[in-house]
Amino acid sequence: MRPITGREELDLFSRLPYTLNGELANDLAAGRRRPEWMWVALRGDRLLARVAWWGRAADDAPLILDVLDIEDGAPDSGQVDTGVRLLRTAMAAVLPDGAHPPEYSRFAPPDWRENAMTARVVQDRMAVLEGVGARPFVERLRLEWRPEAPVPEPGGRLAFRPVDDGKELVALMASVLDGTLDAHSRAELTRMPAHEAAVEQYEDELARYPSPRDWWRIAALPGGEPVGFVIPARNAYNPIIAYIGVLPEHRGNGYVDDLLAEGTRVLAAEGVPRIRASTDLGNIPMAEAFRRAGYLNFEREIKMNWC
Repeated sequence: MRPITGREELDLFSRLPYTLNGELANDLAAGRRRPEWMWVALRGDRLLARVAWWGRAADDAPLILDVLDIEDGAPDSGQVDTGVRLLRTAMAAVLPDGAHPPEYSRFAPPDWRENAMTARVVQDRMAVLEGVGARPFVERLRLEWRPEAPVPEPGGRLAFRPVDDGKELVALMASVLDGTLDAHSRAELTRMPAHEAAVEQYEDELARYPSPRDWWRIAALPGGEPVGFVIPARNAYNPIIAYIGVLPEHRGNGYVDDLLAEGTRVLAAEGVPRIRASTDLGNIPMAEAFRRAGYLNFEREIKMNWC
């Protein structure tokens, strides 16, 4: 059990299939992955299991565990136990002493529960995580809009303008946390006040996107009263709808459709090949809004964490 030596061992690391394999080389080159964050369990030249973390190039510690695989259908038993041993060994070497382990994320087909083989793959990996103390946290829909779909037309009910500054957006973000259905936001509110959670998300996520901030939109009623906001952006991989928020006093009026339509129009005008978005499986109003706007559910994301 050891980390890979570097880019020259990517072929070895990629012997186990997963959707992120095609991104590993670019991530290594950009510093989002590091050889010392990518571990393998070998028996001779046979790859039994692997784990890898992802982080920002400037950070000393990783932000998320997003690759964990074991050899499916191996002739011998004990693959889950091997995965547990590898993950425990790698965590001790990679994570700072006393640090809370980063969240685990796994992509799966939308129907993963209905397919016995796919279900076994996902459940075995979840069993590895449970073997080192993690628990299921939330399952998310991964959605995609493509240019073949119609660009949503303006509804005319709301006026849109760019965000004045970070302070204005943080205030709106803190307000929309009241009654939020988002599992991550609800968990954060058990640890900190709404304004602090909004500041943290703004500084750690939204402010770091390399795309122009004049894409961001605030929606208002004809009299100027804010209704909500939408954050179209581009991360290191795709154009995305990063955040949609409707103020509590304006919920139930379908404004989420107007906000999503505006964010989609902003990105479509840039000629993007796709737009990605995510929402919790249990957030039915948001999921339905994406469906109405022509977004297709192409994937699920299973998240686990250490409570």
